[in-house]
Amino acid sequence: MGSKTTSSKGFPGFPDGRLELTAIPSLFFSELLPVIDHRGELKLTLYVLWAVSHAEEHFPVFRHCDFLQDALLLESLKAPGLAPEEALDDALERCLARGVLLKVVPEDGKILYLLNSKRGRATLEAIRAGTWEGQFTAMDLRVERPTVFTLYEQNIGPLTPMVAERLRDAENAFPGGWIEEAMEIAVANNVRRWRYIEAILDRWQTEGKDERKDRGDSETARRRYVSGRFADFWDS
Repeated sequence: MGSKTTSSKGFPGFPDGRLELTAIPSLFFSELLPVIDHRGELKLTLYVLWAVSHAEEHFPVFRHCDFLQDALLLESLKAPGLAPEEALDDALERCLARGVLLKVVPEDGKILYLLNSKRGRATLEAIRAGTWEGQFTAMDLRVERPTVFTLYEQNIGPLTPMVAERLRDAENAFPGGWIEEAMEIAVANNVRRWRYIEAILDRWQTEGKDERKDRGDSETARRRYVSGRFADFWDS
């Protein structure tokens, strides 16, 4: 299935706790999976199924620019000798030829893509008739951010039951995004310890969090987290 590549970052496994799920029709596994032999086609098929599963109101209708705006999708479609847009166009053509996707060209001449399902076919006919009142779909795989458990395993170390419990407590105690930012500072300063991250969070909570100073991407910020109350976390 295309050329073999090796990822530089391993997958640490699905974290503990409730995970958001994507509905995949059983026919995908019995009818499509055995015959799809191109990596880009497989990835784009799964992407569209994911988009349909997570659509909140209107059935997803994609423009070419909607696919292009998802940087993570383009990254996943990379292929030797092809520019990102060319790899996308190749995958789109394969999905159309397979019958997974439908396309329609409204009066403005811009091609629209839909999943070839009952609702997709009905939406296509409404577009052709000029009665469609839905919205175009701009999806972003990065919206589904990894949990703090995944971030910890990817950046700090193994997730023990004790650390997992402290992470849960921290999620309830601190505003969203703080834990991730504190982990970024820990990684930037090469102090991969939960107590260090916890100390940063406690400081923000007691003294206030100034994003201009606490980004950890300057020498001033680095010194702030390697001295004073944080000095104990450094190896002398």
